[in-house]
Amino acid sequence: MKRIIFATSNEGKMKEVRMILNDLNFEVVSLKEAGIVADIIEDGDTFEANAIIKAKEIAKISGEMTLADDSGLEVDYLDKAPGIYSARFLGEDTSYDIKNRYIIDQLAGVQEDKRTARFVCAIACCMPDGKCITTRGTVEGIIGHEQSGSNGFGYDPIFFLPEYGCTSAELSMEKKNEISHRGKALKLMKDIIGEWYEDSDSQ
Repeated sequence: MKRIIFATSNEGKMKEVRMILNDLNFEVVSLKEAGIVADIIEDGDTFEANAIIKAKEIAKISGEMTLADDSGLEVDYLDKAPGIYSARFLGEDTSYDIKNRYIIDQLAGVQEDKRTARFVCAIACCMPDGKCITTRGTVEGIIGHEQSGSNGFGYDPIFFLPEYGCTSAELSMEKKNEISHRGKALKLMKDIIGEWYEDSDSQ
């Protein structure tokens, strides 16, 4: 079976990724499972740039097709912060409980129509020869008034989806993968990878 390395050691993220890519007929492994330890400096100025930096470096180290994502939360009231700094917001070692509480506090008293936010995810797929492609997915919502739900991670407990009447962390995993920013970007990427291999097999 062909193998894809997904450049993360986040088990929550890997669970989502495997569910979405499970019919691609690839073994999808994390950095930890691939035995790769790399200290990659993500200094790009867009989600796509950071995803490419990670995917290119791991593809070069491993010699295998590599997927990487860069994702984050954009809060309009905070001038789209934390944005590309979502993982490092308030310090890399700061818990998401603290980050989430901080964002809620910053929006204290702010009306619903001013609490708009979105999750953004860029996925990069890079080959060992340096060839890269990217896809992007977004999901719109608002910042909730409290943390709620335990099915997600990161900023999921404060990202409220009005059309579903719950936070991202309260959705089932199946529904989350169907509508999430990462789910949308991965599905687009899955189609591209599938087409690549159909074309290569027919040549």
